[in-house]
Amino acid sequence: MPTEVKMPQLGESVHEGTIGRWLKSPGEAIAKYEPLVEVITDKVNVEMPSPVAGVLQKILIEEGQTVAAGTAIALIEEAAASKTAAASPPVAEAGRSSPGALPAAARPASPDGERAAAPTRAPAAGRARDQAGRLSPLVRRLVEEHHIAPEELEAIERSGTGGRITKDDVLRYLETRDRAVPPAAASGVGQDVRVRVPAPAGVPSPPAATRGPSPAPPAAAAAPPGAPAPPRAPGDQLHPLSALRRTIAERMARSKREIPHAYGVVEVDLTTLVRHREAHKAAWQAREGVNVSITAFVVRAASRALRAFPVVNSTFAPEGIVYKQAIHIGVGVAVPDGLIVPVIKDADQRSVVGLAREIEAVVGRARQGKLTLDDVSGGTFTLTNPGVFGSIFSMPIINYPQAAILSADAIVARPAVVGEGIAIRDIMHLGLAFDHRIFDGAVAMQFLNHIKQQLAEFAPVGDSPEF
Repeated sequence: MPTEVKMPQLGESVHEGTIGRWLKSPGEAIAKYEPLVEVITDKVNVEMPSPVAGVLQKILIEEGQTVAAGTAIALIEEAAASKTAAASPPVAEAGRSSPGALPAAARPASPDGERAAAPTRAPAAGRARDQAGRLSPLVRRLVEEHHIAPEELEAIERSGTGGRITKDDVLRYLETRDRAVPPAAASGVGQDVRVRVPAPAGVPSPPAATRGPSPAPPAAAAAPPGAPAPPRAPGDQLHPLSALRRTIAERMARSKREIPHAYGVVEVDLTTLVRHREAHKAAWQAREGVNVSITAFVVRAASRALRAFPVVNSTFAPEGIVYKQAIHIGVGVAVPDGLIVPVIKDADQRSVVGLAREIEAVVGRARQGKLTLDDVSGGTFTLTNPGVFGSIFSMPIINYPQAAILSADAIVARPAVVGEGIAIRDIMHLGLAFDHRIFDGAVAMQFLNHIKQQLAEFAPVGDSPEF
């Protein structure tokens, strides 16, 4: 009897997941704990391993669909000789476990004109991955979005460690390839014309799908129900949403739709903190082995403020307000095509150095596409840092279903009144977007001023970063 593979519980407050990409096709052998499917949750792709060894018999949930935790998403046949099955060629297994299945080369074209064996699932793609080293989620997204075939993968020059293909390798290849592709017709659909399906007269041709029929985007993510698509002029280009971009669209739209946002902003004089850090950061780096950033100080101050104002570390529910006991602070990290939010667990129990070390670790994993489910789940409060890109005043959107999000803008040297005189000071704006259902402006400003006081009155112990 086939074993059901179910969507896992993705976190304390996350009860659904989106199928991003199947890593195996029906009929292919799979070993226990071998990656089976990519699940999209909290703006990141996570590989879900197979719970058993055997042959993938049937995919129950297609790519792009969102289902609740506990929903069966696939069936795996645990044959008596599963070890032998796992070692057999995928096409031979397809013949045994699924009599109606065809070899990849013989499968019919899907309705969108592309072979049912998409590049990322065909045996040739597997060979390309083996030769190039395992593709990171970011590189896989680029490959899928730009319809890079397996034989093209083998031709890409690789600069990564151990012969891996990097994002820059793919972008260089695409720049060369696109110069050889004739411009698209005046329909404005885009410049990738390698795969097209004739459309009815007067209707612009859609872009080629990357893996069979793609589900329609949820109405709430792009436009109100029934709203027509905006018109495109000649020369306009349509870039289909990636899985990451679609997830961001859905969650941000839901946050603004369901949460009545309100905002508060304070100015913080960071002069003492900035000067102390500049004087000692090299010594801290040598002693602690980590760059102690301003972000670590802000997270430390925010964690203390969350303890002082626990309602900010809460979630709205129909029956009341749920106060969170743990303080898990998510830190927004910009990656190509979007933003992901790895979580610093028990942030209030860590020192500034401990926070700096953990922030550096999760940011590194985020940019390398190596985050785990644990890295992105359980957040109770979020810090976004647009200041690294030069923002001096921002109004962020709350990371649903949390109660608030803190933004740290750029530190700017400017004149300020100090006592009876004017001096050049290092000033930063701290902004808070909060759920007005849960608390009001008075609490929001007290919370911000608690953080402001800690940072402005920074009093180090000797040459330590602690305060």
